[in-house]
Order: sequence, then C-alpha cells, then structure tokens
Amino acid sequence: MRNTLFGVIITLVVLFTFKYCGDKREDKIVLQESSALIQEQINYVGKLVVTEGHFSEVFNYKNSKDIFGDLVSVEKKALVVVNADVTVAYDLSKIEFEVDEAAKTLTILNIPEEEIKINPDFEYYDIQADFLNPFEAKDYNEIKKIVKKSLSKKIEASDLKKNAKNRLISELSKFYILTNSLGWTLKYNEIPILKNEELQQIKL
Repeated sequence: MRNTLFGVIITLVVLFTFKYCGDKREDKIVLQESSALIQEQINYVGKLVVTEGHFSEVFNYKNSKDIFGDLVSVEKKALVVVNADVTVAYDLSKIEFEVDEAAKTLTILNIPEEEIKINPDFEYYDIQADFLNPFEAKDYNEIKKIVKKSLSKKIEASDLKKNAKNRLISELSKFYILTNSLGWTLKYNEIPILKNEELQQIKL
C-alpha cells in the first residue's frame, strides 16, 4: 500500500513538472513571438509621414549699380513668380527604440526631427537690365536665397508642421494599440503611455 501511494506521488510530481516546464516553454514562445511582432510592426511603419503644402509668391527684384563713381546708376529688375511645393516629413526608419521582453515594455527612445523640403519653380517676367549691369548667375542665386528665406518664414507661420506632428502621432498610436493588445506597456522617454490620448501630450 505504501509503495503504491509513493508511486502515485512520484507520478503526480513528474506530471506536474512536465506541465510546468511545458507552460514555461509556451510562455517563452509567446513572449518571443510578441517581441518579433512588435519589431516587425515598427519596421513596417518605418516610412515617411508626410504633409504637403503649396505656396505662391510674387517678388519684385531690383538691383542698382553705380558706375563712374556715383555719376551714373544703372538698374536691373525682374518680376518673379514662385510656385513652391513643400513637404514636412518624419523618417520613422530612424526611430530609436528598445524592446524589453522581461518587462514586456516597448520604449521609444528618440524620434528624428522633421525634414522640410522646399521645391520652388521660378518664372521670370519683365526682365529689364542694362549692358553695363546685366543679369548674371549671382542674381538668380540671390533671388533663390531671398525666396527660400521668405518661404521658410511662411512655413513656420503655417499649420504644416502641426499637421505633420498629427500624422506622426497617428503612426505612434499604432504602437500603443499593438502593445496594449499584447499586454505590453508603451513608454516614451521612460514615461509610460497608459492612454491613447496621452500621445497627444508628447513633446517632440
């Protein structure tokens, strides 16, 4: 009787050990699969989040040149119409992140700054110049410099960068939804994101 009881106990211990090891192995596999899924999702959204805008400007360019001292002044001028396409983008392939399997945490360490690209198209009208003060390459370069500076100010005063940030937050929301569905925690600069709305408070 005692031997039978001892045998039953041994059998139960063995079965419990196998079940425990099996559960641990299964948990580890699930954890690894979750980690791989998170990294795959981050790589998938590693694309440019782009906001596009269009600006038009009309410039009057003038340049005077004194010759023979200040006895004679010759002027050149042009009417310049500029149509510019502007993009504001975040390259999420450059995002820095850390996956902690043990703590089930995805931490976003750094988000790259926005990239602003200005592609202007110039049309020149009513170009007037003197043979003593002709239009030269440096004049066209000066016009481009003035236009770029003016457009940069307009971009800063517009909603382009704000719209680009909203698009970025939309992409980051995918990280929150994914981690939350897997029972993980999303952090940004060590601050846990407990609600999707808290992403709106991120200071980039």
